[in-house]
Amino acid sequence: MTQKIGVVIVAAGSGSRFGDPLPKQYHQLGGKSLLAHCVDCFVGHTSADLIQIVYNPIHQDWYEDAMPEVACKTDIPIPVNGGQTRQQSVLNGLRALAGKSPDVVLIHDAARPGISDAVISRVLHALETHAGAIPTLPVADTIKQTDENNIILRTISRDSLRRAQTPQGFIFKTILDAHSQFEGQEQTDDASLLEQLGLDVVCVEGATANDKITLRDDFGRAQNWIAPTEMKKMEDTAMPQEEYRAGTGFDVHRFAPGDHCILCGVKVPHTARLEGHSDADVGLHTLTDAILGAIGAGDIGQHFPPSDMKWKGAASDIFLKHAADLVRQRGGRIVNVDLTLICERPKIGPHTSAMRQKVAEILAIDIDRVNVKATTTEKLGFTGREEGIAAQAAASIALPVA
Repeated sequence: MTQKIGVVIVAAGSGSRFGDPLPKQYHQLGGKSLLAHCVDCFVGHTSADLIQIVYNPIHQDWYEDAMPEVACKTDIPIPVNGGQTRQQSVLNGLRALAGKSPDVVLIHDAARPGISDAVISRVLHALETHAGAIPTLPVADTIKQTDENNIILRTISRDSLRRAQTPQGFIFKTILDAHSQFEGQEQTDDASLLEQLGLDVVCVEGATANDKITLRDDFGRAQNWIAPTEMKKMEDTAMPQEEYRAGTGFDVHRFAPGDHCILCGVKVPHTARLEGHSDADVGLHTLTDAILGAIGAGDIGQHFPPSDMKWKGAASDIFLKHAADLVRQRGGRIVNVDLTLICERPKIGPHTSAMRQKVAEILAIDIDRVNVKATTTEKLGFTGREEGIAAQAAASIALPVA
């Protein structure tokens, strides 16, 4: 039997940290508001009359200006008022849906316009066997715990840490009862309520594009994330036509005295560093060449000559972002990238999740479009003798047909 899916979109905040009188959920991104982006994505998974928006009534004019961008606006229920806290706003939205008796509910922040069909589907699939499910991403940065004077107390292992996103999905009656039970006790997110009740909440893979817009800098990055989504919608309506191209890259860097390597933007402890004009990130150099190759734009040395002292010690994410920008300037999009690091040491496996996350952030694509893996040469050759690291990569690019 098909499940009845309810949706609560929380759009009641003022967005004070965004630094603009217009709340961020009503700002235009790719021709429509952040709120409209969210609504349009959920319409593909449920009926419009089960999408309950929670807003601040003093924003009524801004809300009305945003809704004409939504094709199914006449079918969406009248928004309900938010509360003093996010938790109260969610509870108001759940109570408004209760009369329609949904089986499950997805609770989403309007400040996450990059939500994708794939993420929603993963959450819904997980709800078939769990009381709750949330999209998450691995933590890429090193985490430090400090005291009140900002003195480091300890380094916290990232292995079991995940960054939570929305939509967070739940069995409807379970989350409504939990919010009612904890009403007035502010929690960090909806899943934490089930955690306190001892109910299992499972994590599914999130997406970089689904990160929350909080500051103005986040809005700038979101413009890059939305572009591929809009391209996909045009593709679905058969315009414009696209052609697919592939590019490859290969690079080598030798070891030099040091205590770590930078690989795919991640600091990897080792008994040596990689030698090079920039930060010698062999992974990002190889990916850069693969993307440049796919669009027929030469190689990394032509764009960033090693003879130019400007690039001495430079972080290689500059090079990879430049290649991605060239793709977008031509109206194209990066379909996927695949990288293989070739070395005996350091061990790459424990760091591949962080590497994938970093590459996805630089390229502004979903993490499931990025693959990083490693192999050895069975002790043969210069990599087998642990004299350096080699890397090879492939990239797939979609470009509009002229």
